[in-house]
Amino acid sequence: MKNKSCCNRAERPQAISWKRRITVSATMGAAILAVLLVVPREVRGGDAPGWMHALVSAPVPEHDEKTDAVLLYSEDILTVKPDGKMKQLTRRAYKILRVSGKEYGLAWADYDAETKISSMRGWCIPAQGKDYEVKDRDAVETALRGVSNGELFTDIRTKLIQIPAADPGNIVGYEVEQEVRPFVYQYMWTFQEEIPVRETRFTLQLPPSWEYKATWLNYKESKESGSGNQWQWVVSDVKAIKREDAMPPWRAVAGQLLITLLPPGTSDKKGFETWSEMGKWEDNLDRGRRDPSPAIQQKVKELTAGKATAPEKMRVLADFVQRDIRYVAIELGIGGFQPHPAPEIFDHHYGDCKDKATLMSTMLKEIGVESYYLSINTTRGAVNPQTPPQMYWFNHEILGVRLTDDMKDAGFVAVYQHPKLGKILIFDPTDEMTPFGQLRGDLQANYGLLVTPNGGDLIELPQLPVSASGVHRAGKFQLAANGGLTGEITEIYMGDSATRQRYFFRATQKDADRVKYLESLLASSLSTYQITKASVANVNEWHQPLQYEYSIQAPNYAKTAGTLLLVRPRVLGHASSDLLEKKEPRKYPVEFDGPEKNVIKFDIALPTGYEVDELPPPVDVDYPFGSYHARTVVEGNALKYTRTFEIKQVSVPVSQVDDLKKFYRMIASDERNNAVLKPAGAH
Repeated sequence: MKNKSCCNRAERPQAISWKRRITVSATMGAAILAVLLVVPREVRGGDAPGWMHALVSAPVPEHDEKTDAVLLYSEDILTVKPDGKMKQLTRRAYKILRVSGKEYGLAWADYDAETKISSMRGWCIPAQGKDYEVKDRDAVETALRGVSNGELFTDIRTKLIQIPAADPGNIVGYEVEQEVRPFVYQYMWTFQEEIPVRETRFTLQLPPSWEYKATWLNYKESKESGSGNQWQWVVSDVKAIKREDAMPPWRAVAGQLLITLLPPGTSDKKGFETWSEMGKWEDNLDRGRRDPSPAIQQKVKELTAGKATAPEKMRVLADFVQRDIRYVAIELGIGGFQPHPAPEIFDHHYGDCKDKATLMSTMLKEIGVESYYLSINTTRGAVNPQTPPQMYWFNHEILGVRLTDDMKDAGFVAVYQHPKLGKILIFDPTDEMTPFGQLRGDLQANYGLLVTPNGGDLIELPQLPVSASGVHRAGKFQLAANGGLTGEITEIYMGDSATRQRYFFRATQKDADRVKYLESLLASSLSTYQITKASVANVNEWHQPLQYEYSIQAPNYAKTAGTLLLVRPRVLGHASSDLLEKKEPRKYPVEFDGPEKNVIKFDIALPTGYEVDELPPPVDVDYPFGSYHARTVVEGNALKYTRTFEIKQVSVPVSQVDDLKKFYRMIASDERNNAVLKPAGAH
C-alpha cells in the first residue's frame, strides 16, 4: 500500500555498511550509483591497520555457496563523556567471496547537526599485491536520505566511501569515528547480518557514577567482561539471517543489544526503563503543540455546522485532515519526533504523520472530544510485549480517540478497550483512504505506545473482523457447446482490498487504464478472453465499497475429451499461494497484510443438450489462521460454485507453517478441479 505513512524516526548516529538492512528508496539507490561514478577507485596509500591484517589468516565462518561475503570482524566502541556527549568508533572487515559481493566495498555513515564525522577511512587487503587505502578526502557527501515518502527536507546527510578492489578473495574494511549528541541516552548494537559473522564486539566506556542496563533481543545473552567503567561484549559465529517472503521485520528477528544509559542525578535524556517514561518524554515534546488558533476554531465550526451528532462531526474533521492536509515532512533535529504547532500545520496545509495527528487532535478538542498520540511501527512485529522501550522502534504517529458512551456508531470498529480510559478508537489521519472508524491491516494486531499526560502504555491495537476487508465476486455465465463462455461479473471491494484498488486508480491517467487490473486478473485465470464492457463505481467515495461491473467472452473455456466437456467451476480468482513451496525449511513466522474474507458465487448455465456427469468434491478446511470452503452443485440446468476464503490470524507461527502449506495445497487442488459434462441421455 503506497500511502505516505511513516515519520522519520531512523537512528541517526550509526555507521552502517551497504548490506545492513536499512530501507533504501529506489531514488536513493539511483543516487548512490551516480555518486559512485565520481568516487576514486584506484587509490593507493598506507598499509591497512593491524586489526585488519590480523584477519588475513582467520578462518572463514560457515556459509553456503550463495554467500557473497562474510563479516570477519565487527567492532563498535561507544565512549560517553561526563557532559553526555558520545564518541563512537565503528570498524568492519569483510572477506569478499563472490563477484556480487563488491557491494560490501561501499560504506556510508549518516550525520546531522548533532552528529559529526571525525574521520572515515577504508582499506583493501588483496589476496596478492599491496594494500589499497581511501581517506576522508576520497569520501563523497550527499543529502540522499531526504528524497522519499513525502519528505521534503531533512538535515540528515550521508558520507560515502568506495573501497577499491572489493573482489573475490580480498578483504575490505573501514573505520568511522563520530561524535554524537543523542536525544536520549540509549544505544542499539545490532550484530546479526544477512551474511555470517565470525566475530563481533561492543565496548562501552562510561564516566564515573554512570550506570547502564543491557537488554538482549532475539539472541542468547552473552556475559560482559570489563573493569572500572569499561565493559565489553563479544559474540562469535553469528549465523546469517536469510530473507523469507512475508517474514517479520528485521528488528523482530535480528540479534541486538539495547544499552540504556543512566546518568547520575536527574536528566531529561536518561534512557527509558519503562514505557511510561517514554510516554512522558513524548508528552513533554508535544506540550503546547495542540493549542488552537482562531482560524482553526473557525474552520471547525464551518465543517461541523449542521452535524447533529459527535460521530458525524468527527467524520467531517477526519475527512478534512486526511485529504486537505498534504503529506510533506520537514524534519530538522528533534523534528523527527516533535510535531509542528497546530496553527502552523493548518496555515501551511501540509505536515507529516505527527503533524496531521496533531491538527486532528486539536480540531477534535474543539468539539469536546479527547484524543491521544499513538506511536506505532507500520510493520507488524517490530514491537511486542517483551520489547524494551526505545525511541527508534516506531516510525509512525496516529491517534487514539476517546469515545464516551453516547458516541455509538456501527462504523466504529477499530476500538481498543483501555482499562482506565475506556473505549479508544484508533485512527490514522495520514491514511487518506481508510475511513474514520476503520484501520488498515498492517496496523491491526500491532503494538503501539499510547501517550497520555500520565505517561504511556504499550497497547495491542484491535484486529478487525474478517468481513471488514475482502472481495465479493459474483458472476452469471452461459457455456456454449463449443466450450465458449460469456458472462457478467460484479465485484465488491471492501477495506484494504478497496484501498489498494483506489491507490491503483490514483496512478492511472485515463479511464481506459482502469481496466488493466481486470485484464491482469483475467489473464491469471483464462487463457483467452475479451472484456466487452466494464465500469467502476465509488472510486472517490472512500466510505463506500468499490465496485466493478464487467462482461467477458472466453473462447474455448471448456475443454473437450471425446464427447465430454471439462468445465472449471472457478472461472476466475486465486486464493492459493506458493509462498511456502521452498526447499529450505521455514525459520520465521508468516505475516499477512491483515484479516480478510473473499467470497465467490458463480452460476454457469449449461449448454443445451448437456448434463452433469461428475462434480468436484466439496472442500472444507478450517485452521486457526484461515478457512476455505468450496462447493459445486447442480440446480436446474446450471452449475453453482460457491467459495469462501478467510485469513483469520494475521501472524502464523513456525509451528503452524506445515498446516499453512497443506492449506494452500488443498486450495490449489480445488482451484484446478473440473466438472464433467456429458451429452444428455448418454451413459
